[in-house]
Amino acid sequence: MAKQVIAKSNWQKIRKLFNDIHLWLGLSSGLIVIAVCFSGTVYVFNTELTERAAPHLYRVKPPEGQQRIPVDSLLEKIRTNTGGKIVSITVPADLTRTYQFNIRTKADSTNRGGTTYMINPYTGDITGTSKDKNGTKEFMATMFSLHRWLLLDRIKNPIIKGKTNRELGSMITGTVTIIFTLGCITGLIIWFPQKIRNWKQGLKIKWNAGWKRINHDLHNSLAIYALLFLLLMGLTGPQFSFEWYRSGLQKTLRTYKPKDAPKEKTPKSKLSKDGSALSSLSVADYIREADKQLIYNGNYNITLPADSTAVATITKTKLGFFAPAVGDRVTLDQYSGKILKLDIFKNKPFNERIAGSIKAIHVGNVYGTFTKWFYFLACLIATSLPISGAMIWLNKMKRTNKKNKVASQELLSEGQVA
Repeated sequence: MAKQVIAKSNWQKIRKLFNDIHLWLGLSSGLIVIAVCFSGTVYVFNTELTERAAPHLYRVKPPEGQQRIPVDSLLEKIRTNTGGKIVSITVPADLTRTYQFNIRTKADSTNRGGTTYMINPYTGDITGTSKDKNGTKEFMATMFSLHRWLLLDRIKNPIIKGKTNRELGSMITGTVTIIFTLGCITGLIIWFPQKIRNWKQGLKIKWNAGWKRINHDLHNSLAIYALLFLLLMGLTGPQFSFEWYRSGLQKTLRTYKPKDAPKEKTPKSKLSKDGSALSSLSVADYIREADKQLIYNGNYNITLPADSTAVATITKTKLGFFAPAVGDRVTLDQYSGKILKLDIFKNKPFNERIAGSIKAIHVGNVYGTFTKWFYFLACLIATSLPISGAMIWLNKMKRTNKKNKVASQELLSEGQVA
């Protein structure tokens, strides 16, 4: 007896199409997605883990009744001991943390970041530098390399002629991130119920069911719970790999500036009437002037003037579990302390705040430790999705093959009876 064929609705046809797209997107990128998401999961708490592995670089025990040495009293000593130029200084609000002096020497000509020296604020002693090695720091560097370049940057000889291995790795991870984002969107369409009243079912995991159903529910439900964070990571990631994507993102946010566009005029410190340089203010003076505008407790990063006409810049960031990653910036005349430019992050237009937070949005520290935990869990879920998705596909393949085998046997039996 022939089985009745039930016509599929338009929704079922659309869902089938997106299900196929979702499947092939996942199969084509699964292994790389696992590598990128796993390394991203670990790297979320890079700062915390690195500091825990070398606490002497970042933490000190304040002697009882002793005040921190003023930064200005340490400048000459640091210059003499390091033999370099002090570019910037980080002064933490936490009295148990070290000062950080960013130094640039002739040997750092190829290192744009220079070397950061950690200074005990109570003794003035150097406790170490940013170049000091430890196992955790090297492991985190490996995780970052895996996340950004699939470790291809560690291969000396170019794999493809005319392109560095770092560029190749960046292209692969960027492309896979776009595929992953499309997978998230198609997954949402597949998950969306035909009847709206049934949407709650897609958020539940039936723990008392068999392992196949549990795996299916974990794939669908966990992905929905993490979807917002996965989209934020996926939509911001490719801008680190592709110039065209970065430009497109900036145009979408209305912050794009062509390369040949006139550059914003850089503020200058005012010299004396005869053109000679005056005496620069102290670091304490810079902080005092900045505090008149930024009235809250926070950490300071002071960029010292590079020459006689340059300005001093102070960036102040708030503290706390829910502290935003982006700080406020004050640009000062190095001689008079006059405010030449004031950038208060919360006062900027919404599109500029988003544009200025792209990196923070991608790595998860938009609001400090609070959002880092959400990103950690979301990355962990993202790492599992290719695995649980592949298991769903394999189970369907086995079920389909079994049905086909049964159907073949039935046809064979009907033929023998006839």
